[in-house]
Amino acid sequence: MARNIVITGGGTGIGLAAAQAFAAGGDRVLLLGRRADVLDKAGVPGALTFAADLSTVQGARGAADFALDAFGGTVDVLVHSAGGLGALEPGGEDGDDPLDAVAHEWTANFRINTLTSVLLTEALREHLASPGGRVLFLSSIAAVRGSGTGAYGGSKAALHPYTFDLAKALGPRGITVNAVAPGYVEDTGFFGREMSEEEYGRRVGAIPTGRAGSPDDIAATLTWLASPEARHVTAQIIQVNGGEALGR
Repeated sequence: MARNIVITGGGTGIGLAAAQAFAAGGDRVLLLGRRADVLDKAGVPGALTFAADLSTVQGARGAADFALDAFGGTVDVLVHSAGGLGALEPGGEDGDDPLDAVAHEWTANFRINTLTSVLLTEALREHLASPGGRVLFLSSIAAVRGSGTGAYGGSKAALHPYTFDLAKALGPRGITVNAVAPGYVEDTGFFGREMSEEEYGRRVGAIPTGRAGSPDDIAATLTWLASPEARHVTAQIIQVNGGEALGR
């Protein structure tokens, strides 16, 4: 039976890979993101798209209303893949006080990585399939190992207690809530620029399996967590990073 799948950040990278996997399995898919042109070019067969800034109440509410109208009032699986590096968000270069840059980076990271997940979840939580609903967050290896300045990792780590609290609250309705924490994943555009061979070698060299992750690696974990076989798995932070969290 086809399920109703909502995927944020569904136009690129991990979100797109997940959308393709769910669509290939016969599910109905809605792609959400900030850029309408990117969503339109995603090319997921049969997928619906809706552009909104999910870090705002207006954007999250609009996306939720669109999803409920399109899917007849019920969402089976909610995948949160929207996010990025706050340092790449415009505005950080403004101001003479270096604390302005710090405030911008922390605020931007929590806005695009935490609020985008929390606001949409809260807007849809009463409309998740009961039983059988799934909520899946994209965390990061940075949430357990640090991210340089702490801002990005902190914004992803904030999703962990939220995952636990939701799992407790929604468990009685037969809904599971989990987070997947990737390590270095190539072909996502996450870093906003081409990576040098030296940097690429450094990152891959830190992974015990000897290769970078792919969006399909993460999508495979997400689709399994959304499957009936994973019905008793909840409140977990699942690391999919080739052992990168262990270091070398």
